[in-house]
Amino acid sequence: MGIFQRLFNIGSAEAHSAIDKLENPVKMTEKGIRDLKKDLAGCMESLAEIKAMRIRSASSLEEAKHRAQNYEAKAIQLLKKAERGGLDVAEADRLATEALKRKNEVSEEVNFLQNEVEQLDQRLDKLNAQVKKLRSMIAQYENELRTLKARSRVSQATTKINKSMARIDSSDTVSMLEKMKNKVAQQEALAQAYGEISEEPKSVDNEIDDALGGEIPSSDAASDLEALKRKLKNN
Repeated sequence: MGIFQRLFNIGSAEAHSAIDKLENPVKMTEKGIRDLKKDLAGCMESLAEIKAMRIRSASSLEEAKHRAQNYEAKAIQLLKKAERGGLDVAEADRLATEALKRKNEVSEEVNFLQNEVEQLDQRLDKLNAQVKKLRSMIAQYENELRTLKARSRVSQATTKINKSMARIDSSDTVSMLEKMKNKVAQQEALAQAYGEISEEPKSVDNEIDDALGGEIPSSDAASDLEALKRKLKNN
């Protein structure tokens, strides 16, 4: 029955030990299914051969039955013909006896062929049951293989993630996150400070200069000098 049958035929402890040593359960399961399919192909070939034998034997059986019936019918016809006077009674008895002897010989052949057909039917029943069992096992293992492949992919992905997580130092991660939070908070505070500075009210001088458009009226230096001298004389 392939690898599965061989595996489960050994003892429980040995079976568990063998399973533990499997490097790739998916590949081993695939190999087991291939073995089962080979067994199924062999059974199908034997089934076809036995069916062909059964067809031939059944055909020979029907032919033998027909010949036995034919010999009996001929014996009856011989006796009837003798009764009608168409044949000597002694000759009719002799020929009828020979016909019945042939019928008995053919009847033995009929019994032999009947037994052969019955034996072939029994073998066909056993092979059909085995084929049915193999097909059921193959379907079961193929379903389990699909599940096993899915579980294998999930376990490999989970193992990869867990290995990645195991390489990460949680304390370093928390420290790095805190530094990033402080850096972002500092940048936000600096941006807010610049915003407040840009919104401070202007001084009166700034407002005057803005109103004049940058034009500062020129003064008469000579007039200012005379006024200053007069102020000094009065004092």
